[in-house]
Amino acid sequence: MQLRRLQPQDAPLMLEWMHDADAVRHMRADFAAMTLDDCKRFIAAAQQDTPSLHRAIADEAGVYQGTVSLKNIDTDRSEAEFAIAVRRCAMGHGTAAWGMREILHLGFAKLGLRRIYWCVDPVNVRACRFYAKQGYTPVSPVPDADGLLWFEVFAR
Repeated sequence: MQLRRLQPQDAPLMLEWMHDADAVRHMRADFAAMTLDDCKRFIAAAQQDTPSLHRAIADEAGVYQGTVSLKNIDTDRSEAEFAIAVRRCAMGHGTAAWGMREILHLGFAKLGLRRIYWCVDPVNVRACRFYAKQGYTPVSPVPDADGLLWFEVFAR
């Protein structure tokens, strides 16, 4: 596995997971409405690394498997929001777990962040199981006013 910058040739495979109704069912964005040009624009904007850092999770051959991100990086507060999405073919193979570990390490060790957080809709059972398997539990077992469970991890 490798964590690398997003590349223009990743756009069709990125669009693949965006148009996978089961993969995006519980996400807050309308990924089904995204186009190939939207993916290309996202990849071009991601080259700046501000205010968010987006990386491709790629297999040994360099083929895009998903995107892992630290969004809304706040250097004053030393925190960022974590996000991840992988293609269906990458699910169940440790790809997401590897990508999560790598981006958290990058956030803490390279960017000097102190806190990384994320939220999940509790009806997204797959995501909740994934985070539990990685050793993360919600900050509160009760969803917030928007119906979301929040997670956070701090630098050691």
